[in-house]
Amino acid sequence: MQEKTTVTKSKRLLSIDALRGFDMLLISGGGAFLYYLHGKTSLHWVDVLAIQMEHTTWNGFHFYDFIFPLFLFISGVSLSFSLKRNRENGVQKPQLYKKTFKRMVVLMLLGLIYKNSPVHIFEPSSIRYVSVLGRIGIATFATAVLYLNFSATKRLFWVIGILLAYYAVMFLIPVPGYGAGNLSFEGNLVGWIDRSLMPGILHQKIYDENGILTQLPALCLTILGAWAGDILNNKKLTENRKVINLVIIGVSSIVIGLIWNLHFPINKRLWSSSFIALTGGMAFLAMALFYWIIDILKYQKWAFFFKVIGMNSLVIYFANQFIDFRYTAARLFDGVLVIFDERFHQSIIALLALGLVWLFLYFLYRNKLFLKI
Repeated sequence: MQEKTTVTKSKRLLSIDALRGFDMLLISGGGAFLYYLHGKTSLHWVDVLAIQMEHTTWNGFHFYDFIFPLFLFISGVSLSFSLKRNRENGVQKPQLYKKTFKRMVVLMLLGLIYKNSPVHIFEPSSIRYVSVLGRIGIATFATAVLYLNFSATKRLFWVIGILLAYYAVMFLIPVPGYGAGNLSFEGNLVGWIDRSLMPGILHQKIYDENGILTQLPALCLTILGAWAGDILNNKKLTENRKVINLVIIGVSSIVIGLIWNLHFPINKRLWSSSFIALTGGMAFLAMALFYWIIDILKYQKWAFFFKVIGMNSLVIYFANQFIDFRYTAARLFDGVLVIFDERFHQSIIALLALGLVWLFLYFLYRNKLFLKI
């Protein structure tokens, strides 16, 4: 008599797709509309928002610095659902290691193509070897290994240990010519390691923010995301209790980040421990807010706009590199732009390009065309 195998299907949360879509909206030009309005109006609040749509130059924080950390966090949330479902369906650890490792390699290769297209394979010194996609792949693989072997509590200790160790090495290991604890653009340990060990082009010329040492604090965001995923997937908790837990963790993490900032400045370029604590806390709060509004209160119609983007995040990431939506928008609507003040043309084109991006993704969504790795 053949035994029946029960396949577990976890409920897909719309809030996760919507939050991913919100994040990708900003990556794909959603913030450009505000950015180009800077100094174009007499409204102070518009300028304040516009400034938030660009990265800080060094220490400090703008909302735009939150975009990539949020995506790393969401990757962890999705990963926890995937790994839990696979384990419940009897998939063995070696298979999951193999799958996430392959995904890491593919993302690293895609990142290399994205950052260097066309790739000059015969000129290795002109290639940038690290990338956003590569960082996501590494963080996801490392998180998968920890997730499959440690409890949520022990994974939290891993996060604490990594952030404290990063804090220690940044202040205790001397950089030739600059000494220990130098957090300047030229004298930081991250840059010295990248210059000493990394081949090819460095994004910041003398170091790369997605380089070697910063991989460690960055992957903590994905580990934290997996913790949030466990909370959302915990059937023993009520929906309101899940929100409360996410909020408590989020607020606590932000407070830690702000206190840590007093000695180890919040710095996106260095992925400082205080930056991880701050953005990790913000990500918990963002997840709680989206989950509460969308999956608990059931206000879901507005989320469809973001869902369309979130379901094909890799497609839109690459499409923005290889398809010039702004050029297309300008060509299509050039005749309409003349009725607006020329000062606002760039902002309007950015908004129209975003509309074209969404229509492109909606076409893929309606035809159930989704690119996943």
